[in-house]
Amino acid sequence: MPWHLTISVRRNVDEPLSRQIQNAIKEKIRNGVLLPGVPLPSSRLLARDIGVSRSVVVEAYEQMTAEGYLESVQGSGTRVATRSIAAVAASASLHQPPAPTVRWDLRVGATDVTNFPLQEWLSCYQRATQSLGLDGLNYPPISGIAALRTELASYLGRVRGVRVEPAHTMVTLGFAHGLGLICRTLPTLGIERLGVEDPGSRKQFQFIRDGGMCPVPLPLDAEGIDINALRRSGVRAVLVTAAHQFPTGGTMSLERRHALLRWASDVNGIIVEDDYDTEFWFDQRERPPAIQGSDPGRVIYGGSLSKVLAPGLRVGWLALPDWLFDPVERIRSISDQGSDTITQLAVSEFLRAGLLDRHLRRLRPRYRSRLETVVQAVRRHLPGASVAGSSAGRHVYVELPYHVDEAAIIDGALRRSVLLRGGAHFRLADTAGAATRPALVIGYSAVRPSDINEALARVGAAYAQSGGRRRATRTGSSLARSIGQPLRIPRSAAAP
Repeated sequence: MPWHLTISVRRNVDEPLSRQIQNAIKEKIRNGVLLPGVPLPSSRLLARDIGVSRSVVVEAYEQMTAEGYLESVQGSGTRVATRSIAAVAASASLHQPPAPTVRWDLRVGATDVTNFPLQEWLSCYQRATQSLGLDGLNYPPISGIAALRTELASYLGRVRGVRVEPAHTMVTLGFAHGLGLICRTLPTLGIERLGVEDPGSRKQFQFIRDGGMCPVPLPLDAEGIDINALRRSGVRAVLVTAAHQFPTGGTMSLERRHALLRWASDVNGIIVEDDYDTEFWFDQRERPPAIQGSDPGRVIYGGSLSKVLAPGLRVGWLALPDWLFDPVERIRSISDQGSDTITQLAVSEFLRAGLLDRHLRRLRPRYRSRLETVVQAVRRHLPGASVAGSSAGRHVYVELPYHVDEAAIIDGALRRSVLLRGGAHFRLADTAGAATRPALVIGYSAVRPSDINEALARVGAAYAQSGGRRRATRTGSSLARSIGQPLRIPRSAAAP
């Protein structure tokens, strides 16, 4: 292959040309510019590029190969040695220290990308490229191509009750990108603080702060976000996960939804609805519609394909109030130039052909089965604990007896090669001295069903060591009351 390599030599110095070539390549290897395995141009091509005799380059390559900097691979030419000490050291310096090596990772957020519908996606991608045309290779519309915005508006209306026109639907690079746009837009409207649910996502909390707004933690009760605390806070915007609260799994009651909408009307405020995982709804109750459908003029609805397809696609959306669309688009025009057209066309085809619906029908029984396995394992290995919240999503919130040491369980599980988070990890406000119930937050979407029971058996061993089995018969299954209702899993195997 006609590889290129940017180096130069000087003819007005005493140092031989071959030595100059060696020193230049070695420096690039030591500095991490040339990584292990990187192919180099042939001696003939490099000699032509820098204007020297081929024998000069051959001499340099042979010497560096002898010293272990380069290696010659039959049929593949010359490349940076994969086992070079200098190269390995340079490569290692570019990376952060690795995360703890464990056998089971039960943290929330991982996606089982083995479920990705590769053949269907490739078919849609092929049709997208065939229909692209010359205009499709130019810069895309900043808020998304018309075809995808139309399909998204139709899909969200059909499955989530969202009321939005395609003209007010914005394609984003995932929900975090959309939230960042909101956090940069609201201060231009005089709104500089954003209420957030507590417990909630620490990562999102920091993201909001870095985005230019002040996040204000607000407590929850059995029905959802505390409206009285919301009113006392004085904020005029709030971010909620109403259908399946993160991480407790609770579902906001209908009365609390109405109260939240009244608050927004009273303070001329904004509700940001993060609908992050309700595609996976297994509860016997009907899946609650999006709050946005009740007041499209005050609710921003956001979501993405990260949980249902793959986070690597980087496709999300915002359904914006009509009066807010232009301000958000102006803010976006400062920072980026939209998403790539081919992926947008492929996603629009995926939606239009009903392939997302088909994919979700295949996926729901798999995740419901994993959820059932987790609940049974919790009952077996964590006596006295209760699974709270609705039967939905890809994680469970396990409330523990008050006397249990949550941190000791997390540490004990890690020593047994299980990585997971406790409830304290998701508490945003300073609760020092408060009697908060210990909890575990268990993600199961990226764990093989056959591994779930063994992983939770090891968590159970750490639980028992921390005193979790003490008084288990008295605490029983009556714990899941402070946030949401006890988990209900339907007996039917039919996909919702």
